[in-house]
Order: sequence, then C-alpha cells, then structure tokens
Amino acid sequence: MCGRYTHALTWREIVRLYRITEPPAERAPNLEPRYNMAPTQQAPVVRYNPETGGRSLDLLRWGLVPHWAKDMTIGNKLINARADGIDTKPSFRSAFAKRRCLVLASGFYEWKKEGANKQPYAITLMDGSMCFAGLWENWKTPEGDWLRTFTIITTEANDLVAPIHNRMPVILDPADHAVWLGEQPAEAEELKALLRPYPAEKMTAYPVSSRVNSPKNDDPQVALPLDL
Repeated sequence: MCGRYTHALTWREIVRLYRITEPPAERAPNLEPRYNMAPTQQAPVVRYNPETGGRSLDLLRWGLVPHWAKDMTIGNKLINARADGIDTKPSFRSAFAKRRCLVLASGFYEWKKEGANKQPYAITLMDGSMCFAGLWENWKTPEGDWLRTFTIITTEANDLVAPIHNRMPVILDPADHAVWLGEQPAEAEELKALLRPYPAEKMTAYPVSSRVNSPKNDDPQVALPLDL
C-alpha cells in the first residue's frame, strides 16, 4: 500500500511541468513542501476537463469516497486501489472509466518488518519528482456540499521495493500522462497496462527516522537518511 508520501513542488513548478491550463477555482495557494502527507489531508492532483480540453490543478482530500457512499468514513479505507480488478470493483470502476488523475509526489514511504519492529524507508526517483496514477470522485454531503476525494493506485513491488514491502504506488511515465488523464482515447486494457511497477534501476531507497510514523511530524528532518 501507500500510506504516506512527500511533495515539494511549488504551484508554479507544477503548472509548468504538468502543463496546467485551467485557472484554479480559488486563488492559487502557496503550496508548502510536505514531508509526511497522510490520509484525509488535502493534496495537489492534476485532472483533465474534457469540456474545455484543459488540465486543472486542484486540492483534493486523500481517501476516495464513492458517489454512492452513505457517509465519508469509507474514504479512510480507500486511500489505495489495487490495480488488479480496478475496472470491476464497485468502489473504483466508475472513477477508472471517467475520473482518472495524477497525484503529485516527490517520494513515498514504506515500512520494512525487522523482528518486532518496522523500519520506515523513503523511496524516491533518482532524477526528479514523480506522479502516481490516481482516481478521483465527487460526493455530496448531507448538507448539500460537494466533497472531492482521490485514491492512489498500487501494484506489485519492483525489485527495489520488494524487500521492504510487497506493493508500491503506480508511478506513471510522463509519456503516459495524456492517455491516463483521458486526453487521448484508450481502451480499458490499454489503461490497465500502464498500472505496472516502475523500473527499479531508476529509483533509490533509504531508511529514515521513525518520526515519520506520526503525521504530526511534517518537517525536512523526517525525510533525511538515517544511519543504521
């Protein structure tokens, strides 16, 4: 699974790198670096608007709440979506068909079992930031307000991540962003083929402090390498 991650790009950097054309619904926020992003928090995602043909950058709540959910607590269980069966599972099939997004990140954390303890590791790309394959949803609150949420798709771990954890988030190659967002037509099988492990040789992993275990700790020291 992917239960914590980081992102350090500014709003302007994201607009340039991901070719954002749609103006934000509200004044563009000054995105601060996040070193310990946790479920239920607001995070930047990129979406495609088929009506305008443009990309938007929005802050959505992490933890997917399907449109048919009775309450929003289901989102606590849907922070991740397994790639296998994603086009058939009731919680994800509608979003997979119509509401795919890019979840922006600089790295992610996983925990390795070592005896009775778990050692956290930071996992990043050797060159540049990354984005995860995501799905997003609209859910109407009892008060009539719209809540927009997202989930991160996971796949089997590559050779780098496997000794730490058996799954990892799907990291999309930039060449596949347009297809995943829906800017180019694609069949379900073509989309599912993108949900594969990222090449291990392009990634690195290192142990970090157990301070990352608490989402209250969200500072640069959380992501620094730990000498074991």
